[in-house]
Formats: sequence, C-alpha cells, structure tokens
Amino acid sequence: MATREDVTFPSGTDRISAWLYRPDDVGPRGAPLLVMAHGLGAVRTMRLDAYAERFADAGYACLVFDYRNFGDSGGAPRQVLDVGMQLADWAAAVDFAHTLAGVDPARIGLWGTSFGGGHVIATAARLPVAAVVAQCPFTDGIASARTIPPLTTAKITLLAARDLLAARLGNPPVLVATAGRPGEVALMSTPDSYPGYLKLMPEDKPARNEVAARIGMKILGYRPGRQAAKVTCPILFCVCETDSVAPAEPTLRYAAQAPRGTVKRYPEGHFDIYVGDAFERVIADQLEFLDRNLKASAA
Repeated sequence: MATREDVTFPSGTDRISAWLYRPDDVGPRGAPLLVMAHGLGAVRTMRLDAYAERFADAGYACLVFDYRNFGDSGGAPRQVLDVGMQLADWAAAVDFAHTLAGVDPARIGLWGTSFGGGHVIATAARLPVAAVVAQCPFTDGIASARTIPPLTTAKITLLAARDLLAARLGNPPVLVATAGRPGEVALMSTPDSYPGYLKLMPEDKPARNEVAARIGMKILGYRPGRQAAKVTCPILFCVCETDSVAPAEPTLRYAAQAPRGTVKRYPEGHFDIYVGDAFERVIADQLEFLDRNLKASAA
C-alpha cells in the first residue's frame, strides 16, 4: 500500500506544506512523480488526496502542495492569490521533487486542475518536465470573465480597488467569495459553482471560501492557454464540455496548438469531474496517458 508523509520545502521566504505519496515499488531508477496542486483559492484537502491515492496505487509518487498564503502553507497576508507567486511555487515544487530520494528526476510530471490547470501549462512552457495533465483548465481570463454577470463584475472590481488600496496602506485584505450562488458577489457564481464547490469540501475541516479581491482585476490578463504551443512534452487536456467557469472552446483551441497534445472531452460541468462516475472516467484516462508517456519512459 502506498504511504503518505507530510513534507515542507521553501518558496521565496516562506515554507510550502505538501503531502508526499510514495508507491510500494519505486524500481531501480526511482518512481515517476507528479507535482500536484489545486485551483482558484482551493487547497489540497479539497479532493486532491483522492487523485493522489489512485496515482500512488498505480505506481506514481505524488507531491501535493498548498500555495503560499493558503491552506497549511506559510505566507502572509492570508488568502492573497498572486499568479506570479503561485507560478514560483510550482517551480519550487519541481526543484524540490528533483531532490527526493527514490524519485526518477527524468520522469517528473505536472498535474493541475482548474486555475492550477492553467498554471501547469505556463510552467511546462518554461521548465523541462516529462508530462503534463491539465484538468478542466483555466486557459483564458477573458473567456472566464465573460461567465460573470456585468453587475457582479462591477461589484468585484470595486472590491478589488478597495483591496489594492488596503494593501498599499498596510491593512488586511478585502475579501471576496470564491464561489457563490447566482446573483451573489463571488468569483464563480454560475448555477453549478456553489453546490459544486461544496462537494469538494472536506467535512472535518472546511476550507475558506474567500480570496483577496485584488485577483478580480488581474485575472483578465492571465491567459496561460496561449503558452500551450511552447509545451514540448506530452500534455493531456481533460476538457469539460459544459464547463461554466473555464469555457471549453478556448481551451480546445489552445490545446490544438500543443505539439504533443492529447484531448479528452467529458459531457460534464466544471465541478462534476471531481466526483462520482466522471471522476472514475477521468482517472482512467489520466492513468492511461501517464502510463504511456511517463511510466513507459523508464524503458
């Protein structure tokens, strides 16, 4: 049976908290490893353990981390989501993975979902990794912003301006809900967002459903899908056809530009893929891709 231990590693001046899963059999060259992290304001306890357990049982080591300012990782102010910092956390995690005993440094891959699905595209375009899985990935800030009603966008913009002023004055962040019901002021407020978000929450320790509002002004400029053409390793795009927060159309367009891209499509929404039958189907597809492109490279 695979084992899990708590580990930490540095990113900037802070410490990142992570789970390290190790499979039973690492082999003479060491095990292939997946670096894994979540999406917008989410933390590893929101179902990433379910994925990592399945991967570890199939022979993969997994390094599953929380971004700085979130979850069990260090950093302050809390709940501040900064794209540049999160990309630096991915790079730090990859660096740390290369130092781990029992891991094959030539077979380190990335697995990211939602906002983290965009991050793995951007990271693989810059760093040498062996394979990538981008699940229901956020690929285009403009496309995602269009899923938010104009009145809600205006209210988020006002909160973001207040938050940026608070940061300049050294005051605590002004927060906005990550997920909310239709009509509520939240970064995700489509009909499936709030119930879908709740499905990911662990019952014993619910995560904070809020982030610093400043990301509302910066998210438009983040279009990691544009970097898919620069990803030279095999990359799997798991696309939800009825995705209400990370629309499928731009993702499919960007995926077609990846030199070694593979696309799997699912007739579900953004949050459905984490649970139930959709979870089983996506895990099977991801393991088939990884076995072919990451595990098989040991030969």
